[in-house]
Amino acid sequence: MIQAECHCGNVKLTANYMPASVTSCNCSICNRLGALWAYYEPECVEIEFRESPTLAYTWGDRDIEFHHCTICGCATHYQSAEKCKDKRVAINACMMEPASIAHIPVREFDGAVSWKYLNE
Repeated sequence: MIQAECHCGNVKLTANYMPASVTSCNCSICNRLGALWAYYEPECVEIEFRESPTLAYTWGDRDIEFHHCTICGCATHYQSAEKCKDKRVAINACMMEPASIAHIPVREFDGAVSWKYLNE
């Protein structure tokens, strides 16, 4: 089991298992967020809110909803929009304890141009 939490502790995400890798993407939004994404099936992730739910941001084809804490502003996760048939939740691994993910490989994804992994 692995947990992730925003800066203020309002949003807590718990996943059933450690990710095998995390992804660093250079698309226009991920580049600005500076996130490392750990991918999960939705049923493997529990999302809890202490005071208020997250706020979602969508753009472009509106297939992904990027969520952030409404109190501290941390980007906590993204999830597939309801219209998508392939569902997934990506937890921002930067919200996890650094020591718990230090050994996990980082995959570099070129979401800006080629849509390919660069270091594989």
